[in-house]
Amino acid sequence: MSALYEYEVTKANGEKESLARFKGQPLIIVNTASKCGLTPQFEELQSLYEKYKDQGLQILGFPSGQFNDQEFHNQDETMEFCKVNYGVTFPMFAKVDVKGSDADPLFTYLTSKQKGLLTDSIKWNFTKFLVDREGNVVKRYAPQTTPKKMEEDIKKLL
Repeated sequence: MSALYEYEVTKANGEKESLARFKGQPLIIVNTASKCGLTPQFEELQSLYEKYKDQGLQILGFPSGQFNDQEFHNQDETMEFCKVNYGVTFPMFAKVDVKGSDADPLFTYLTSKQKGLLTDSIKWNFTKFLVDREGNVVKRYAPQTTPKKMEEDIKKLL
């Protein structure tokens, strides 16, 4: 079993959930922010989710306020913003740190498996990781890479 499935994450409602729930499904794991210039990527992420969820694709969104505090402080505001403004129906989790000494262990793991261009740590909001059905982190995408540009890679995993 991939080490990815050993991680537990906190759902938006505060409950813990094992990533083992997503075993056998291709994943996009992304750190998000509601008040960022890249926030419109939610629209393309949701579009990909709707297009491929029946083939198993899951998108896991993790809000983070580490980059210029571009996330709401209240979890409910984040969830409402994503749903109302972008129609997000894919799983969104509790706000986390994605870099530094308090980084969520999941993001420490992801960055250890797929290095960044200039730094291994997360550089900005909307860094995206593509994970295959076996839990292998197969690719990392820069924040500026739109979700639509990931589509061919996603199709290879379905």
